[in-house]
Amino acid sequence: MASPFARFRHLSVKRLISKSTRTVAGQVLVFQVALVVLLVACGVFALILQSERDSSAEARRRSTAVAQTFAHSPGVLAALRTPDPTKILQPLTEAARRAADVDFIVVMSTTGIRYTHPLPDRIGKQFVGEIGPSLEGKVYVESVDGPLGREVQSTVPIKNADDDVVALVSAGMKVKNVQSQLNRQLPIILGAGAGALALSAGATALVGRRLRRQTHSLAPDEMALMYEHHDTVLHSVREGVLIVAADGRLMLANDEARRLLELPPDIEGRLVQDLPGLDPETKALLASGREVTDEVHLAGDRLIAVNQRPTSREGGPRETVVTLRDSTELQAVTGTAEVARERLRLLYDAGLHIGTSLDVLRTADELARVPIPRFADFVTVDLADAVLHGEEPASNGTDMRRAAVSGIVDDHPLIEQGRLFDYVPATPQARGYGSGRAQLVSDLPAATGWRMQDPERAKAVIDYGIRSLISAPIQARGVVLGMATFWRTEQHECFNEEDVSVAEELVARAAISIDNARRYTREHALAVTLQRSLLPQAMPEQSALDIAYRYLPAQSGVGGDWFDVIPMPGSRVALAVGDVVGHGLHAAATMGRLRTAVHNFSSLDLPPDELLSHLDDLVGSIDQSETAESAAGVVGATCLYGIYDPVTRRYVMARAGHLAPALVRPDGTVTFPDVPAGPPLGLGGMPFQTAELCLPEGTQLVLYTDGLIEDRRRDLDVGMELLREALAGNPGRSPEQTCQDVLDSVLPGRPKDDVALLVARTRQLPRDRIADWEVPQDPAAVSGMRDAVSRKLEVWGLSEIGFTMELILSELITNAIRYGSGPIHVRLIRDRTLICEVADGSSTSPHLRYAATTDEGGRGLFLVSQMAERWGTRYTPQGKVIWAEQALP
Repeated sequence: MASPFARFRHLSVKRLISKSTRTVAGQVLVFQVALVVLLVACGVFALILQSERDSSAEARRRSTAVAQTFAHSPGVLAALRTPDPTKILQPLTEAARRAADVDFIVVMSTTGIRYTHPLPDRIGKQFVGEIGPSLEGKVYVESVDGPLGREVQSTVPIKNADDDVVALVSAGMKVKNVQSQLNRQLPIILGAGAGALALSAGATALVGRRLRRQTHSLAPDEMALMYEHHDTVLHSVREGVLIVAADGRLMLANDEARRLLELPPDIEGRLVQDLPGLDPETKALLASGREVTDEVHLAGDRLIAVNQRPTSREGGPRETVVTLRDSTELQAVTGTAEVARERLRLLYDAGLHIGTSLDVLRTADELARVPIPRFADFVTVDLADAVLHGEEPASNGTDMRRAAVSGIVDDHPLIEQGRLFDYVPATPQARGYGSGRAQLVSDLPAATGWRMQDPERAKAVIDYGIRSLISAPIQARGVVLGMATFWRTEQHECFNEEDVSVAEELVARAAISIDNARRYTREHALAVTLQRSLLPQAMPEQSALDIAYRYLPAQSGVGGDWFDVIPMPGSRVALAVGDVVGHGLHAAATMGRLRTAVHNFSSLDLPPDELLSHLDDLVGSIDQSETAESAAGVVGATCLYGIYDPVTRRYVMARAGHLAPALVRPDGTVTFPDVPAGPPLGLGGMPFQTAELCLPEGTQLVLYTDGLIEDRRRDLDVGMELLREALAGNPGRSPEQTCQDVLDSVLPGRPKDDVALLVARTRQLPRDRIADWEVPQDPAAVSGMRDAVSRKLEVWGLSEIGFTMELILSELITNAIRYGSGPIHVRLIRDRTLICEVADGSSTSPHLRYAATTDEGGRGLFLVSQMAERWGTRYTPQGKVIWAEQALP
């Protein structure tokens, strides 16, 4: 009996596992062990389920039996009739609970109020569970989350002699107690399963060992067939095979190995160090036995890829197996493929990195940088100077500008960037520019034509070591825009014909981008020129406001933001800021039309709300007259228009969908006045309202467009707060400094939308420059007014124009007395001109006409128009004002 057990001790688990997957017998062993484990696991799982079900049924049965027994116990009904059932029932239930081995017995009323409970603090509280079925006389079993945890409980009715339910009794057990019974059974179950698994694995291992022994017992014909196949494969494959022993002797060499290494027939058994025709490195590799993969060695005129691996036969002699593969042609093909792949990668990178912007110089610089150093050592890009300005280039190589220079080093003798020059006809650049084909100069020292451009610089280029060049025309849509020249030094091979095609492909990819940038430059220049011409070129002369402004175009294209400062009669000044939705020529043209319309309407001296109403009607008519094919609509334009009077310090404004202005008081506080917001221009149907402010002298009015404060990366409220912070705290700064501070704080980078900013600091006209009188509605008062005006002009030192002003004033006062209504008010203002204003309470407008020879009247306004510089009428809520201006001497 000792001998069989001794044999089992030699069956180690490690040996079984290491050999289990190498043979069919081992695979069968693994399968059988897995099957036994699966069956044992299923059995254990079934036993666990059965045990849990039996335990749950036992818990339900026991709780039901205990509850029913207690419900029919003598004395229970009598205790329930007493005033304090808990005093009698609580000891009884606790004794019964311990005797029946349950977790609780609870007696409750028909409303679910507990009389008893293992936890005294739960007595008198609501029972946790369903009592409806038990109130109907049924036994109800359930699982709930009660005061003791997860519980299995049975609720039984307690009936009186009349079969009426007078109380309920519930008994139960905690789930963990039920499961504890199962846990006590699990070790037995798992132990039995483990024993069964051990017996199954041992029996299967014995069977597997016998199968492995039988597999190795091959028949003679099978062995012969195996060796025949081995010999056939070994000597017919197109890959050399060597087997080298641990002592460095060659044990086997197939036919391909003999051919590749040119070995003699009687080579087996000799040391690899004695093999003829092998280089020392190859001999050292074969003798070392180290593991290598595709290590290339030279054997005669062949490049041999060597793979060497040690054999892993357990218990056998240590040997290495070497495979040899002729890679001479493969290396040549691989080199060619690698060159082609590198060129494709270069062209791919050119497509990604050339033409990233619509800037001519930046695109030229990208063309100069991408080929370095993979294709050329230096690259120069020359463009016709007209291309840089968006124009068509000349047909010859004149007025060429070096747009970009790049190289492996910055210290080079090539023409520097920015220089303007002409191509000499003998140079390859001139030939390529004229013919539209790339020019190759593979040997610069031997060539002479390219030296004609600059002989001294050509000598410096040769001395620097540059040896070849390719000059390719930058050609797009049949027009040559410039030349790109690629230079190589003596450190690399000279350019050849294959390189010419690569250079042409590189330049062709960049040419379209350069031409697009040129066309964009032209269109952008036209749009910017149009936009600049439509904006104010200079601020008009006036005395009411100190003005400063900024206009910043968007990153790309031109927009429709605009502003204007318009002098008005009576020393007043109108401020306007607007925005046309969109970008491009249409937005700029629409902006010019709106600005012209505001100028025309302001010449009528209309109030801001009436001016915006007329402008709204104009935009609506423009939208109706323009078709979709000719232009886009103007709907969405906004405008803020206000008039400041330096005499009264009143600022009246109205807005059409525009942002309210900011006011910087002389004390430095910043406010945004509540101006009624009208709809954007072109919508129609809604009237505009005005807001009137009395501004202290020195107040700064800040008008702006939405591009200043609106941004996709921040909310509008954040932009308004940034503007408030930029304006606050420094009331004494000039409008010019305010503009700069606002842009630095609110808009540090280049804006994505147009920005118009207008800052105006108010002035007040000194009182000694203003004179006014109330005039009685009596023709006799005219002479007295002439005398008063004459005296005031003497005080002002303007006596020489007194006669003219008296005549103008007489005619205006006479018209007001004869055709108007009271009260009549006269005001003289000495500003840049002498202004005379006559106000009355009538809204009747005077008209200039030519009187016939026989007419007795009608010549008064004609005389006023002839003698005054300007004259006109404006309407007020109280009537009208007729004014006339006369130049100061």
